[in-house]
Amino acid sequence: MTKEQELIDRLIDLAFAEDIGDGDHTTLSCIPPTAMGKSKLLIKEPGILAGIEVAKEVFRRFDPTMKVEVFMNDGTEVKPGDVPMVVEGKVQSLLQTERLMLNIMQRMSGIATMTHRYAEQLKGTHTRVLDTRKTTPGMRILEKMAVKIGGGANHRIGLFDMILLKDNHVDFAGGIDKAITRAREYCREKGKDLKIEIEVRNLDELQQVLDLGGVDRIMFDNFTPELTRKAVEMVGGRYETESSGGITFDTLRDYAECGVDFISVGALTHSVKGLDMSFKAC
Repeated sequence: MTKEQELIDRLIDLAFAEDIGDGDHTTLSCIPPTAMGKSKLLIKEPGILAGIEVAKEVFRRFDPTMKVEVFMNDGTEVKPGDVPMVVEGKVQSLLQTERLMLNIMQRMSGIATMTHRYAEQLKGTHTRVLDTRKTTPGMRILEKMAVKIGGGANHRIGLFDMILLKDNHVDFAGGIDKAITRAREYCREKGKDLKIEIEVRNLDELQQVLDLGGVDRIMFDNFTPELTRKAVEMVGGRYETESSGGITFDTLRDYAECGVDFISVGALTHSVKGLDMSFKAC
């Protein structure tokens, strides 16, 4: 089992425990265990569909006898009235899985829709939009999956798969040189093959990084577009570059046209409205 699948399984287990507890007494009290039925996923607003594969896993883990017929896959542009899937099985199972499936699909589809909008804004440049760690606790793997479905790219998944030396790390370490040197020594000592990224707050800090080297990517934190253009020129293609901090949809293109490789946007996951959809008997 992959790490990704393990996290998804644990999330589904926790979500069922949270929602059902010792039983869905509403359903159990009025629906016979032998009753069979069908429900359809109904789209109620335009967007990018995401979460179909996870939804199938929700149904499978709760009741393997449920039959899922998929008509639209993750990444499809959907509109009101579309029916991406129909699920057939015990009515008790349909009712008990409804909310968890919808919570996941609405959230993931909302993120994919937002990401698609940002990715479209970057068309014609080589810049890619990145997510961040500003995610819903426990749902990060699903939210980052949704970013990729929407056309964005994932930054690090967590604190374990990349070294990102931010301002606090630099300040606590005693400066840029010490932070980078210690990070490189740590990787050698631990046998870790991790990319190293460092955040800089101004052009002086950028020059310090360029003088020392030893990193893979440089993040320009809260730079203006004008400063970003100058910073990209200073780097001269020697390292990957990333813009971050205070960048909105309206200013996204301005930063991309400065030539940065990546723009990280926390709003992809922390300020998203779920895509409206429902799960109705059919």
